[in-house]
Amino acid sequence: MPTNRKVPHTLVVLFGMIAFAYVLTWLLPAGSFETVVDAAGREVVVPGTFALRPDTPHLPFWSMFTVIPRGLAAGQSVIFFVLIIGGTLAIIRSTGAIDAAVASLLTTFGSRPALLISIGMLGFAAGSSTMGLGTEYIPLAALLLMLSAGLRLDAVAVAAIMVVGYSLGFGTAVSSPTTTLVAQQLASLPPISGAGFRIAIFAPFLLLGFRHVWRYAKRVREMPSASLVADIPEAQPGAPGAHVEISRLHVAVLWMTLGALALIFWGIIEHDWYLNELGGVFVALAILVGLVARQSLDTMARTFTAGAASLTGTALLIGFARSIELMLSDGRVLHTLVSGLAAPLAEIGGELSAVGMLFIHITLDFFIPSGTAQAYLTIPLMAPIGDLVGVSRQTAVLAFQMGDGVMNMIAPANATLMGILGICGIPYGRWLRFIWPLIAQLIVVASAALIVAVTIGYQ
Repeated sequence: MPTNRKVPHTLVVLFGMIAFAYVLTWLLPAGSFETVVDAAGREVVVPGTFALRPDTPHLPFWSMFTVIPRGLAAGQSVIFFVLIIGGTLAIIRSTGAIDAAVASLLTTFGSRPALLISIGMLGFAAGSSTMGLGTEYIPLAALLLMLSAGLRLDAVAVAAIMVVGYSLGFGTAVSSPTTTLVAQQLASLPPISGAGFRIAIFAPFLLLGFRHVWRYAKRVREMPSASLVADIPEAQPGAPGAHVEISRLHVAVLWMTLGALALIFWGIIEHDWYLNELGGVFVALAILVGLVARQSLDTMARTFTAGAASLTGTALLIGFARSIELMLSDGRVLHTLVSGLAAPLAEIGGELSAVGMLFIHITLDFFIPSGTAQAYLTIPLMAPIGDLVGVSRQTAVLAFQMGDGVMNMIAPANATLMGILGICGIPYGRWLRFIWPLIAQLIVVASAALIVAVTIGYQ
């Protein structure tokens, strides 16, 4: 049920995390591992080389403020991608095509919201599990939000379809190139090896996530006042519009949009496209749609600017989130944190070590939201520790995947999560109230899965 207590703005929460990271740079001793550059040009830590660096100066107080513009600069690729999405969607919507498509989807799923939720979660999970998609989903948040009013869902349920879906996909990923394949390479494992066990646990994880999302969505449909964001104006999608008949223009715009999405997926798979290329496709799509709709260049420019401006708050959230990791890196305490968490694993048995690895990744995800970066920092340490305590390298990789996947749903430093919450207008505190029961359940199930993996000698 909504509360009358004031909810801190998400920027307030993120600045609190930045301040906490700054305090850690004073409380923890500075230290670092030696690193080497691998064949892919990425720095990889060398196990057993951690050393304290007592000569490292403490960061000045004003670094809490200067790190924010640096975080915005570091997150520029995601930030500008989000702004471009806002502008492109504004032009597409100005043609009426999105409203017509929403009306059509409501006709199909209006009486079967559970089907839409299940299909949506499965689709997002599959994309993340196989292709490592995450940030690329951000533009779909605005589209799903437009459906919510007609389906009598709220913004939290809409965000959950995406966030829970893609997070569980990463947690049990079969071939995600940004997490699974990187971690397996670092652990000297064959690519996509051990996929059978991950596929086997995918269904129960997804069913657990669907149960949580659908129970909440069903409650909101029956009693709208039960929405966790009922008193948050920014999270209200507005009343469903009148039914819009699909015209030739709408059909043309929708086909162009689908064609652009198909081009994006082709580019990701075949040519390793990322945000620069994806942003370029959306810019081209905006221009093409405007020309087909016979809009003047000035009209297109004004519409694009207004659409981009509407996502400025979301862009700031992403920059603030990126600042947290920068603060810890500047203070040279990130490696200290990893070393301190990993040291006790050598003293306990295999099953507990596997669960301990899970909790290490859960902890680190608050500060290192990038799964790829976390793999390069931790897998070279976890794999040899696993060899010593009876945890296979495949299980060590699985612990990394699960920790990263679960915490994608809650870590405030996760730019994709902050982007989706920002578009949906959901304060982080309200999202936390929704997601923490599922997080607790998933941690228990993930721990059990890791114990089974150790028991059966998962390779």
